[in-house]
Amino acid sequence: MLLALCNVAIAQSPAAIGYHVQLSDAHAHTLRVRVDLPPGAAQQEVQLPVWNALYQIRDFAQNVRGFHAHDAGGRSLPVEALDKTTWRIGNAEQGAELEYEIHANLGGPYGAQFNQEHAFLNLGELLIYANAARGQPVTLELENLPKGWQIATALARNQQTAQSATFFADSYDQLVDAPIELGTFHQTSFVQDGANYQIVVDAAPGDYQMSSLSSLIGKIAAAEVSWMQDRPFASYLFIYHFPRQASGGGMEHANSCAIELDAGQLASDPLDLESVTAHEFFHLWNVKRIRPASLEPIDYAHENYTRALWFSEGVTTTVAEIALRRAGLLSEQQFLQSLAREIRTLQLRPAHTWQSAEESSLDTWLERYPEYGSPERSISYYNKGDLLGVLLDLEMRRVTHGKKCLRDLFQWMNQHYAMHHQYFPDSAGVRAAAEAVTGADFSEFFDSYVSGVQELPYQQLLATVGLRLLRHEVEIPDIGFDSVRNEGERPIVVAVVEGSDAAKSGISPGDTILKLNGKPVQQEIGVLLASLHPGEVVRLQVAGLKGTRELKLKLGVRQEEQVEIADLETITSEQRARRGAWLVGEAEK
Repeated sequence: MLLALCNVAIAQSPAAIGYHVQLSDAHAHTLRVRVDLPPGAAQQEVQLPVWNALYQIRDFAQNVRGFHAHDAGGRSLPVEALDKTTWRIGNAEQGAELEYEIHANLGGPYGAQFNQEHAFLNLGELLIYANAARGQPVTLELENLPKGWQIATALARNQQTAQSATFFADSYDQLVDAPIELGTFHQTSFVQDGANYQIVVDAAPGDYQMSSLSSLIGKIAAAEVSWMQDRPFASYLFIYHFPRQASGGGMEHANSCAIELDAGQLASDPLDLESVTAHEFFHLWNVKRIRPASLEPIDYAHENYTRALWFSEGVTTTVAEIALRRAGLLSEQQFLQSLAREIRTLQLRPAHTWQSAEESSLDTWLERYPEYGSPERSISYYNKGDLLGVLLDLEMRRVTHGKKCLRDLFQWMNQHYAMHHQYFPDSAGVRAAAEAVTGADFSEFFDSYVSGVQELPYQQLLATVGLRLLRHEVEIPDIGFDSVRNEGERPIVVAVVEGSDAAKSGISPGDTILKLNGKPVQQEIGVLLASLHPGEVVRLQVAGLKGTRELKLKLGVRQEEQVEIADLETITSEQRARRGAWLVGEAEK
């Protein structure tokens, strides 16, 4: 059965490029690609993106084999490699057919994978584009489909047979913004407020409950659509993978998202699934439609530098937690505990005194290097952006006496940018929106905390909702090494304490921490150690140059500052009213 998010075939102009992807050899993870170039210039240049899904140069051309070209009669055409990812086709005035094989065995929402169990295709990692025709309509045919396999995608469908299916898109950009899941997955759908939601899960049936997942999505979607007072889609597709191995992450797309979570982590902490689902779904506004101008047009051959990821990613997390509270999935206590952890995370990174939220956004292209993630070298725009979103919300409420809030800012940006198909000018656009909504000057806030590195005004703004920040020194368990963790990845060791049990056990910088006490590590190590005590023995599963090992370490002890958010000693009725509105993301009535 084919899941298609467009029920009516749409008339289209002749396709500039036709793509044919044959599921050739599952055992070898090989896809065969044929690209039909239309008649045009005698010399035509084609290119495969060097990055997709992650802000990392990953050079997908490393997976290409046997690139060649011929005309309609089968005669070979000259192919010249211009660089590692670009080719020039000669004698192509009458059109050309390009062929190559590509290896696909990178799982998760950021990869492309084809094996005997399923296929997950991020098309930007597989398909070349013609430089001169990137904006023209395209077709895509999937060929040699294994018997019994289904297809799920947000792409519009033309037709399907037992062994092939054809789709179309208005441009290459639209094509590669719709991943495809193929296999014997489980599926369900529901209609809510006039929209069709489709859910596809590739996992062992015993590792999740489809009814619970459907209910969760319904609550989150209702909360976010209501909060934005907008639904810019008729259909939306959720793709989930719950493998029984170390994995994790989520990736947003215009009308779909792909989320992967280790089955063990799903069972031990359901809130992880709720959080990533709320985050990725809100991206259909923030990033996909409310979009920084610096990310357009997408430059598939070079980095797209932006100063706005603190807003596009970090403040998306702020809104996701608002949505979870509105949906009844996150209590006030859980929210305040999470906020305290975020504050502590930022304060424990010495780099917060010199790297701003904007600079962290610019430097996202360095995140592939473990050393960059060390506390002395960088902060996270996810972390500080989330805190900035909370504080910006509180400041908007303060200067308007509770009449305006973060919700008004997003609705304003949606109406003035997204609905007019325009992009906002990075941090300046966010500041302009805050000022337009509130009528107040936000230059000091943005100069000090967004582009600057002044300490964030936690006490001043938390006090407006009757809260205060408490700090105290405590003894905490010390595991003997420092690690960093990028979004959706396992922690990587960056330094080992000399003489510690970790050093004696052979843990080295570059090792990846897979499991702690038998559970997959999906969080910062410090968070997982919080419930343990000095002197306890923990079991670690570690992977590195020495292979995958099972180790036992005795936890040491060290002094560290803890952070707690508590009520003020005296709370006014005004503070209580503002807190009530703040916790559900609304202005005061």
